[in-house]
Amino acid sequence: MSLIDRHVGFVHALRAAGLPVSLAEGLDAARALQVIDLAERESLRAAYAATLVKKPAYRPGFDVLFDLWFPPSTTGLYGKRPQATKNPKNSEQPRDRLAELLVDSTDQEMREFAREMVERFGRQPAGPGRQNWFSYSVMRALSPETLMARLLQNVLRGGLEEKTARQRVNANIKRFEDAVAADVRRRIAEDSGIERIARSAVRPPLDQIDFLRVTKADLARLRREVYPLARRLAARLTIKHKHGKRGRLDFRRTMRASLQSGGVPLTTHFRPPRPHKPELVVLCDTSDSVSTFAHFTLLLTYALREQFTKVRAFGFVDTIDEITRFFVPGADVVDAMTKLANEANMVRFGRTNYGHAFEEFTEKYGEAIGPRTSLLILGDARSNYQPAALDTLKRLTAGARHAYWLNPEPRQQWDTGDSLATDYGTVVPMTECRNVAQLTAFIEDLA
Repeated sequence: MSLIDRHVGFVHALRAAGLPVSLAEGLDAARALQVIDLAERESLRAAYAATLVKKPAYRPGFDVLFDLWFPPSTTGLYGKRPQATKNPKNSEQPRDRLAELLVDSTDQEMREFAREMVERFGRQPAGPGRQNWFSYSVMRALSPETLMARLLQNVLRGGLEEKTARQRVNANIKRFEDAVAADVRRRIAEDSGIERIARSAVRPPLDQIDFLRVTKADLARLRREVYPLARRLAARLTIKHKHGKRGRLDFRRTMRASLQSGGVPLTTHFRPPRPHKPELVVLCDTSDSVSTFAHFTLLLTYALREQFTKVRAFGFVDTIDEITRFFVPGADVVDAMTKLANEANMVRFGRTNYGHAFEEFTEKYGEAIGPRTSLLILGDARSNYQPAALDTLKRLTAGARHAYWLNPEPRQQWDTGDSLATDYGTVVPMTECRNVAQLTAFIEDLA
């Protein structure tokens, strides 16, 4: 494969993995290749990273794909598979060698050792002329975590504190695991094709992970994204609440200026506008089908309390309950979510019913909507074939200053099955909101 083919394939793989790479950035990367030493693999990596990677969160996926498209080679420019180093000591006593590397080693030494261990322990027969490669068999054979006691003893002799020593050893174990995984991916790619392994080797960046498919670990990482989004959302809604470009008439300054024209107020002066904090009402579908989306949006609601004069949150499945009480200032958000799940009255028969939830909200909490209120509805608009209560929703939105609906389902799934997306969308503007990137775009478009 030529360098041009690798470049084009690499850029396409980055886009397929969710990393935003424009045509201009791809051309910038190609130009960068003209001014570096292509034989220096890390210089090549740095050139691509400088031109193609926009956020630190994109770097892990970039590195995985770079290692697939530009694997290390001892036989020329990213060509044939690197051969295992012929080192008798490494081959006869791999755990002793690993112990040495976990105390002190360069990245190159770690990669070469990982390559040798994958060659020795990672191969599994898969039929005539075929073979599979696995990381777990390498890790099982070497068990680096069982070396911790011996390694700590050696490292502590150097005068390090135990906590620092443990951190160093754990970091080096992680380096070894990553080197093994990278070499296994490279070998599978050589046997099955780079494009095939590239499609499954990289998870989407955090801001593009589908809300309906996030894991608990993803949610923990997403919490760091919540507060900046809450501040931006509050700022956008505040801008939309401004009454014109000028504030109220400044009578004193106007009269003072009129003295220059014989008391005739030719020039009027206005006080600078003072944007007030808006009020926010959130209606959130908390049913199982959108539970992870509800979890994230309730985290957003929790953060929004600090940005708005008043925030009232309501959760529903087939009946509705105010859940604002679970998000009191100073409360731990995890504890709040746990109490909400155990104590909130949001389920009557257990089948989502948007129409009944809207009617009950109007009856019990209708006063929550006012001329300063922004109404935010969060859910997939799937109502189990129950009446939509569109007239009720129209009355609610008519009393609010603004109303928005965020739907976590892909747009192509709207109006399929029991979805009432288009019907509700005629009353409240509905936006596809499947990930943090789309939520950010929605907030930016509020200006």
